[in-house]
Amino acid sequence: MKFKLIVALVPDDETELVVQTAREAGATGSTVITSARGEGLKRAKTFFGLDLEGTRDMVLLLVEGHLSRAILEHIAEACHFDDTPGTGIAFQVDIEDAVGLTSQIGTISEEIEEKL
Repeated sequence: MKFKLIVALVPDDETELVVQTAREAGATGSTVITSARGEGLKRAKTFFGLDLEGTRDMVLLLVEGHLSRAILEHIAEACHFDDTPGTGIAFQVDIEDAVGLTSQIGTISEEIEEKL
């Protein structure tokens, strides 16, 4: 079974939407790293050295390869990544190998069969 890692970088008020949307599209779990920082094309506005922009979260989703593109597209659509600048980004990375998933392989296989 091949896996991909989907990484979504979103404003903290969009995190739950990303997790919920990914789960509805076939993801079986997620890890959220809070208070990430970054810059886009334009630097964030500051007031006396303090950022005026809210914090961002990093959502990590280890998903089965056949479902990864659909999950990625659902996240992008739900969060308006392609429509509105500054709403976030998401990308996927191939996973060469993973351990700790043996107990989940049966459930993941069943869900893949249902989705495909």
